[in-house]
Amino acid sequence: MPNIKSASKRVEVTRLRTMRNTRIKSALKTTIRKFETAMKTTDKEEAGLSLRGAIRAIDKAVTKGILHKNAASRKKSRLTKRFNKTTG
Repeated sequence: MPNIKSASKRVEVTRLRTMRNTRIKSALKTTIRKFETAMKTTDKEEAGLSLRGAIRAIDKAVTKGILHKNAASRKKSRLTKRFNKTTG
């Protein structure tokens, strides 16, 4: 437990940011999971829509500072490659 007032404020800010980051990461993983389930149903249109949603969520995570831009690019590339391989 911090003794200094500014240190206790930083603890609170860190806690809030951690909660926010966890929410965004969880939502990102959920959208990717939705894409993977849509791929299993083999409905091209639904899979395409869920791919667009997953890519949008990945890009949002980059702007919020949750993901590094190269990690996001890698994830988007792998998802798109999986989509093109199945529908292709």
